Amino acid sequence: MKTKIRILGLLSAAVLLLVCFAFRPLEEKKIIVIDAGHGGYDVGKDIYGFEEKQITETVAKQIKELNNDANIEIVLIRDGDISMELKERVSIINNLKPNLVISIHVNSNSNTMANGVQAYVPSNETFKDKSKEMAEIIVDKLAATGNLAKRNTTEAPFYLLKNANCPIMTLEIGFLTNEKDRNYITSAKGQNEIAAKILEAVK
Repeated sequence: MKTKIRILGLLSAAVLLLVCFAFRPLEEKKIIVIDAGHGGYDVGKDIYGFEEKQITETVAKQIKELNNDANIEIVLIRDGDISMELKERVSIINNLKPNLVISIHVNSNSNTMANGVQAYVPSNETFKDKSKEMAEIIVDKLAATGNLAKRNTTEAPFYLLKNANCPIMTLEIGFLTNEKDRNYITSAKGQNEIAAKILEAVK
């Protein structure tokens, strides 16, 4: 009799555990949108044969490829060398309602000494603080590699930043006009490291 009671008790406990697990809310998946700047006929900056559109696309794809976290979904705005209007990008972003958007670009300057990684965020009060918080984390991680200098995170009136209804940043991952930056951001090692650090920052 005691054995039957013990078995029934164990079965009840097992059923209770199953019920608890069955009704436990699943962790909400975080959606991170990566916008590879430019594309198609819009090459962006083109210096010494290095095109911005190709660099941004490679880094974006690498972020998605490196992600192995089931709770993070990386969505690429463009997955290929295609032309996309800013309005189309914003429409995709606002339909997805992501946790964060990172629009990747590369910089240039007539002063070849200008270098480093920097970010721009919206002035929209709803998303400014979260955008700036995430932008500063990413900039810090990229600068910590020792390959890119740290530049300021500032507000900017860019179309994507003004019209996206979520935290967003424009991330300039280095200067094509600076030799040290150029060598880093056009190398496979540099692009992989940049992608890895961005992914690390958003987890």
